[in-house]
Amino acid sequence: MLVRQNVWELGGDWADPILWYARAVGALRPKPLNDRTSWRFWAGMHGYHQGLWEFYGYKAAGEQVPAQADFDEFWQQCQHGSWYFLPWHRGYLIGFEKLVRSTVVTLGGPPDWTLPYWNYFKPGQDGLPPAFGSPDWPDGTGNNPLFIEQRWGPGDPSQPGKVFVPLDAVNLDAMDVHEFTGVAGGGDRGFGGIDTGFEHGGTKHGDIESQPHDQVHGLVGGEKMFPEASPRPLPGLMSSPVTAGLDPIFWLHHANIDRLWQSWRQSDSRNTDPEEASWKKGPASLGQHKFVVPLPDGSPWEYTPEQMSDFAGVGYTYSDFSPAGAPLVAVAGRTATPPGAVAMARSTGAAVEVLGANAQSLPVAGKGAETSVQLDARTHSKVAARLAAGPAPGARAEQVFLNLENVRGYSDATVLQVYLQFAGKDGAPSFERQVGSIGLFGVTNATESDTGHAGDGLSYALNITKPYSEFAGSGNADPAKVGVRLQAVAPVQQSADVSVGRISIVRQGD
Repeated sequence: MLVRQNVWELGGDWADPILWYARAVGALRPKPLNDRTSWRFWAGMHGYHQGLWEFYGYKAAGEQVPAQADFDEFWQQCQHGSWYFLPWHRGYLIGFEKLVRSTVVTLGGPPDWTLPYWNYFKPGQDGLPPAFGSPDWPDGTGNNPLFIEQRWGPGDPSQPGKVFVPLDAVNLDAMDVHEFTGVAGGGDRGFGGIDTGFEHGGTKHGDIESQPHDQVHGLVGGEKMFPEASPRPLPGLMSSPVTAGLDPIFWLHHANIDRLWQSWRQSDSRNTDPEEASWKKGPASLGQHKFVVPLPDGSPWEYTPEQMSDFAGVGYTYSDFSPAGAPLVAVAGRTATPPGAVAMARSTGAAVEVLGANAQSLPVAGKGAETSVQLDARTHSKVAARLAAGPAPGARAEQVFLNLENVRGYSDATVLQVYLQFAGKDGAPSFERQVGSIGLFGVTNATESDTGHAGDGLSYALNITKPYSEFAGSGNADPAKVGVRLQAVAPVQQSADVSVGRISIVRQGD
């Protein structure tokens, strides 16, 4: 059995698995764009944008993309905002790993090479692995294939590419969700996402996709202003779905997300993948696009979510399934399912009801933005009573979510930490709670109305049951309204036109 190892625990910055990875990347990059076994062909399978690829030097101005048949079959397939997010990316990783392993062997390397994973949650491992952050490597000076200049996230600006993941902006709250499939109408999106068909760029991301997947993409890639090219900030490679596959760290990040899927499955008997035939057989069973990637010889390999769900049959395992490697402090206020309450495999039967919303669209620029949500007094009182009483035996646990709807703009790298503010009454002090964060990975495509969607932007649902219960049960809190503060991890450029269409608070239950 092949074992994917933690990149930080291989025995050195340039341990053999990383050195062979770099050599393979160096061999795959010069191949023609239309070669099914080239580095750039595989990146285009995830997403493609001619302007950005040419600006960053990954495509010559006159260079041809793959022939139409290959473009239609293989390119721009990635599943986001879909319950196919996890199985599609697992097959994508398997195919990529096979290609790199085959390349390693042709270069004289080991036949059991496996793709490492980057567990940024483990103490001391939140930084970009050192082999990715220096232009130099054991085989040469200034030409390290793992080094990418377009990583502009948190770090030392004088050392391009050496970034880190701020742990106060990411969390593992998704691991506490027992439903794989969520709801599209404002409640929990589920661990794996909402029920969709083939969805390249969906607007409502599942819990593990939204957090930590989206945040890590934006935090590693960051963004930068190039006034000669655009009045808006341009994303680092990892920050946008249309360029992310070009960055070698992309694959280690997704190996960690893949690891978390299996960790979730084996951590609780309630955590199961969907049983619906439309999920198991994939979108091809609905007459839509099949899931297919090339094998190392260029021939197509088709796969289904059902095959990817069978972890015993995928041909590899991980060295460690502990999500964080050590306990993390949760920031998002999710509560575990109370004893006797129902934790369904799907959330779609749950009732979703709006408690209140803010008055108008909220522009976000600079350090962030603030607004307030006016609550309906009668609905709030009902929810407060249910939260205090707890669920009846066999009933669904009452949950409360903060929705950020129709988030639009042109800054896929933006990560916003989200806070709730509860005003005191009769002289009591107000208090504030961080309830999570959102990453705008994919927001540019979701904003454009000519990319297969209506331009409605992205929407998010944060579980705020715990802080809302504290607020609702407090005799010193003003129930009239709740403040919402969005704090940007990095300043949001005014020219990015980021805005939140509506912020609402909803309940989900029976």
